[in-house]
Amino acid sequence: MEALRNWVFQLQDEGVLPGIFEYGFLINALVAALIIGPLLGGMGSLVVIKRLAFFSEAVGHAALTGIAIGILLGEPAAHPYASLFSFCLIFALLLHWIKSRTSVPYDALVGVFLAVAIAMGAALLLWVARKVNIHILENVLFGSILTVQDRDLFILAVIGAICLLLAIMFGNQALLASLNPELARVNGINPRLFDYVFVVLIALITVAAVKIAGAILVGAMLLIPATTARLITNNIRQFFWTNIVLSTVCCIVGIILPMALDLPVPSGASIVLLASLAFVVAVVCNRIRSFV
Repeated sequence: MEALRNWVFQLQDEGVLPGIFEYGFLINALVAALIIGPLLGGMGSLVVIKRLAFFSEAVGHAALTGIAIGILLGEPAAHPYASLFSFCLIFALLLHWIKSRTSVPYDALVGVFLAVAIAMGAALLLWVARKVNIHILENVLFGSILTVQDRDLFILAVIGAICLLLAIMFGNQALLASLNPELARVNGINPRLFDYVFVVLIALITVAAVKIAGAILVGAMLLIPATTARLITNNIRQFFWTNIVLSTVCCIVGIILPMALDLPVPSGASIVLLASLAFVVAVVCNRIRSFV
């Protein structure tokens, strides 16, 4: 990372890059965005296909409680990764396990878990606010490019490598299990196993995206670009790659734009607002095409 930062600094000194690239934290944030964008895009595609948007939102909000627990247990407020991942993983696995063993409608069950996660997070954050600076909590909840460090990039790279390896090895089977579970069973694929793998990956992606998108807005970043890509594409391949490109562009531009315009907007909010703008444009274009 140090070599990359020095190279970018050199390009900035030579006038090839604008002045905002003199800041090392911006380079860290952009590297993080280049990893997170494709992860959010790829996983978001499965979220929409499996109709689990509400589920991903619940896991994202569960990060609130995970962060609060970590800080109360003594983890650093800037990166409580152990508790964050552990709680999100337990939360997601428990939700999915109860779903497969109860007749309660899935959306109602997710709603219950979401409400519990938010309530627990809100209650614990009141205790946490007595121990740490409230601005640190704001950075974790809504994202901040100032907090991205080399350790975070290493964790992102590991999570990205795991997701890429799984996609290469089992991507086609996972897609078939999502689109047509019965056909997957006929072909010797266990859809339930892939469901649990999906749950674990959602927890990993949530942990990966907290520094940039923020714990509260991770679910939105999984959902909005994927929904936008669904509106403007005609087949699964186009949908998948368009979502990855759109998510990555939103992450990169959402980081650079507030810096370039000197706007006091958290990176997570900026990214989600850009993704929302893209969604509105896609809806309008679709309506115009339907009238032509």
